[in-house]
Amino acid sequence: MDRDGRRDPVERAGDGTDLYDVATWEPRTWLDRFSVGLYRWLGRIGRFLLVLTALVILVAQFALTGLAAVANPFVGAFILLSVVPALLLAAYVWRTDVTMREPLGLLVGTFLLGVLFASFAAILNTFVGGYVRALPVVGLVLFFYLVVGPVEETVKWLAVRLYAYRDERFHAVVDGAVYGAMAGLGFATIENTLYIGGEYVTALQAGSVASPIFQAALPTAFVRTFAGPGHVIYSAFAGYYLGLAKFNRENAGPIAVKGLVIAAFIHGTYNTIVTYLGPVSNLLGVAVSPAILFLGFVVVYDGIIGYALLRKLSRYRRAYRESEAGGEAAGRTAADDAESDEEATPAVEEVASTGQFQWADEGDDP
Repeated sequence: MDRDGRRDPVERAGDGTDLYDVATWEPRTWLDRFSVGLYRWLGRIGRFLLVLTALVILVAQFALTGLAAVANPFVGAFILLSVVPALLLAAYVWRTDVTMREPLGLLVGTFLLGVLFASFAAILNTFVGGYVRALPVVGLVLFFYLVVGPVEETVKWLAVRLYAYRDERFHAVVDGAVYGAMAGLGFATIENTLYIGGEYVTALQAGSVASPIFQAALPTAFVRTFAGPGHVIYSAFAGYYLGLAKFNRENAGPIAVKGLVIAAFIHGTYNTIVTYLGPVSNLLGVAVSPAILFLGFVVVYDGIIGYALLRKLSRYRRAYRESEAGGEAAGRTAADDAESDEEATPAVEEVASTGQFQWADEGDDP
């Protein structure tokens, strides 16, 4: 839709007459400026209350199960190790960003919001899921596709939308995938903590096993180690489309929804297959260890979905390098390298001391 299509008929047919507060608007009076300020503050307060609520819920959850990581060093080690594959995958997505390296503050902030907002998913999955799972035959499948997938991908999406997305340094489509991956990493981290710590505490209190650490926490850590990368992949998909939406404002809503639908679908498919993998293999008489079966499926499934994500990122990288933006970036790099070779060390020290040096995330454009 062109600019005229988004204007009121009176404005389109206007002859230069001032139509303020009739068909157009801009802050002119004190009431206008007050309204602008109030709108901004209401948005800030709303975001603050959202984060505060998530923090309260998270603290309550952590008090029940996560403290096991502090009380027992083995459990803490299992949790840390379970996050490593997801961390490596998020780092790889970060490395694929050809425009510039994202600011550490935005990356950490998005990670922390991913941790916090996971609490909303836990509550919604518990309360809404109870009704859906009660449906006969298809209840569990519907739970994965209509509750778990959409809810968890939406809260990770919000971790990007409410913070990094609003920053001017989110300046390229591919940035969405990077921040989406960080939100997924945060979500996987707290989920692993609560799952592993919860299994340990439950087994310890019940006295059901001789060694809660190695018979409860360790098997759960094994499963969570290979489940974590999926969160990174799924939310990187949703994040990429959020980035695409930011730079295609006229279709931003449908684009963002498309990303969420893709992420929720592949998430729900993963959960469904994992749940029924064991029973189906037993029905078919497949004599394979459940652990080997799970590991093989996760490697294949995440490999296929991850490959699709990397193809999308590669297309962006190729388009960027072939575009004028990529050429300008390469030209700047070559010029900077040549200039560095010609200049002596004192000159470099002079630039640094006078504050003229500028980091990439402060001034470079893609």
